[in-house]
Amino acid sequence: MKREPIYVEIPIEAGIDEVWEKTQDPRLHEQWDLRFSSITYLPKESEDSPQSFLYETNIGCGLKVAGWGKSIGSHDKKDGSKTSSLHFGTDQKISPISEGKGYWRYIPKENGITFLTQYDYEIRYGVFGRFLDLFFRPVMGWATALSFDVLKRWVEKGEAPRTQYVRFFSTALISVLFFFVWFYQGLGPKLIAKHPEEVSLFSSLSSIEGAAAVKAVGIIGLLEILFAGLWILYRKKRHLHVLQIFVFPILTASALVASPSIATHPFNPVTFNLSLWVLSIIGFLLAKDLPTATSCKRTRKGDSQ
Repeated sequence: MKREPIYVEIPIEAGIDEVWEKTQDPRLHEQWDLRFSSITYLPKESEDSPQSFLYETNIGCGLKVAGWGKSIGSHDKKDGSKTSSLHFGTDQKISPISEGKGYWRYIPKENGITFLTQYDYEIRYGVFGRFLDLFFRPVMGWATALSFDVLKRWVEKGEAPRTQYVRFFSTALISVLFFFVWFYQGLGPKLIAKHPEEVSLFSSLSSIEGAAAVKAVGIIGLLEILFAGLWILYRKKRHLHVLQIFVFPILTASALVASPSIATHPFNPVTFNLSLWVLSIIGFLLAKDLPTATSCKRTRKGDSQ
């Protein structure tokens, strides 16, 4: 199977010199590019020599991938566009990438520039490496596209990349938490255990009792699991936060009406739902205008979609 190179393109409403600076200055580049934790330029042998550099990428749990790179050419064209070519690689076996090549292009437009990249790389570990790349390559493409949008927002709106990433990953963690909460509450107490307290609360709020109440609680559990799935699949997380901001007070009031004494239980619905309500407000505020990989074009003009 032929591997497609990674291609990412985004329009930026700014001058070419500003974007060039933020992508060619290593201290600025490492701030917005998710693929690199640090970039260090090495002294040139001469003015015309390629610019060599070292990079590191934190991959979590104290592990880092360190590599090398060379800017093997940059030039201006008659139409005012610029191109910067790159050769990169790493000797660390923890990285599936051995080495690769690519380029950045800066193309002036009426209201700014088009900033784009295309790159490809060689994979280690033979057949296993090619199988791993079926998952790794989309992640690299996503990380590149997300980074480009962070750069765009930094240039156009002035929000620092660090702040953007804090909001992005905080929102992602909150979404994962809400997925777990709704999935667990639907599957455990309602579908598997059919907990008597769940059935009792439902019966107190309705005229349904016995086996019908147990079945109804199971249906509610299934709906909660489906809602949990929205936290993973639905992109507009602010809509879900708004819904929860209204739902959690209703759920709390309903539980207290059904059984007032429940407010004195340890880890009761009052404290539990209040915590989730506050977290929904925080999530709603953080999720405003998040950077997204979907703002980038991922195929070259004329390529099949």
